[in-house]
Amino acid sequence: MMAIPSPLRLRLDRDALVANWRWLAAQSGTAACGAAIKANGYGLGAREVVRHLAAAGCRDFFVATWAEAAALMPLPETVSLSVLHGIGVSDMVAARTLPARPVLNSIDQVARWREAGEGRPCDVMVDTGMNRLGLRIDEAGGGALDGLNVETLLSHLASADEDSDQNARQLAAFRELRRSVPARRYSLSNSAGICLGADYAFDLTRPGLALYGGTPRAEARGHLRQVVHPEALVLQRRTVRAGETVGYGAAWIAQRDSRIVVANMGYADGYLRCHAGSGGATWHGHVLPLIGRVSMDLVAFDASDAGSIDEGDWLTLDYELSAVSAASGLSQYELLTGLGARFERRWV
Repeated sequence: MMAIPSPLRLRLDRDALVANWRWLAAQSGTAACGAAIKANGYGLGAREVVRHLAAAGCRDFFVATWAEAAALMPLPETVSLSVLHGIGVSDMVAARTLPARPVLNSIDQVARWREAGEGRPCDVMVDTGMNRLGLRIDEAGGGALDGLNVETLLSHLASADEDSDQNARQLAAFRELRRSVPARRYSLSNSAGICLGADYAFDLTRPGLALYGGTPRAEARGHLRQVVHPEALVLQRRTVRAGETVGYGAAWIAQRDSRIVVANMGYADGYLRCHAGSGGATWHGHVLPLIGRVSMDLVAFDASDAGSIDEGDWLTLDYELSAVSAASGLSQYELLTGLGARFERRWV
């Protein structure tokens, strides 16, 4: 089948990914440092993320669903995989056959695994204050887990990216769980939780956002490197005379004779309309402000000061996650996971 090049690509920096994991591992102290790779590795490609991080020494990976787990098979040797959403009735064939552990989230799931798991190890999520997934504390400590082969007991911090009293309350609750509920390992911290300090690390940390260049808290600023660099092909260069407009709604009016470039990208690719007014790109060091509205698969940039840029050149989008999040109103998670399938993923 003929390979057809894409006019969109993500340049993905494997060295930055590994450097981010190593920094997070160092911050985790004596705890092992795993990796959340749900949503296809936060949009980067979960299989490649596993390959690069496993080569660097990461051994514990977490996906959301059994379909995500199946897509990673076969796993590299020595790698452990957990499925965060547990086991519904329709998941049991996958849970019995795939080399991955369910993270049990309810009394019903515990009963289901006790009946069909044949004594195999499982993980268990206990809710300490988020009220999302997980057994209640009284359920976990009331004998519901007796006899289960619990590899990792987990909980999830609800407000770790904020200076909230809830963090200390969840820490105290999880410490009490560790005293009362047997498991081989205990895990509380996500990316932001790692930044809260060693008290939150326990035996295993589970970073996600920070692996991919996001900044979960101020303590991480300056230590994490950008991993994702979106690039778009210039489809056309055109001259716009002073007073003429660009795009839907005539939202941008040229204040001078201008040279613009139109790129093959838009909100269908996850580059949303909220970037208008703040978005931009660069080309060989030249700054190109985004102008007009973002269309479904076309955007325009002001290239008046960019020299000889022309059709077929590649633009690098401004996509430093914390800065673009502040400017657009999108979360760093949305910026990563929203990048669409038309972007070719290229690891460099």
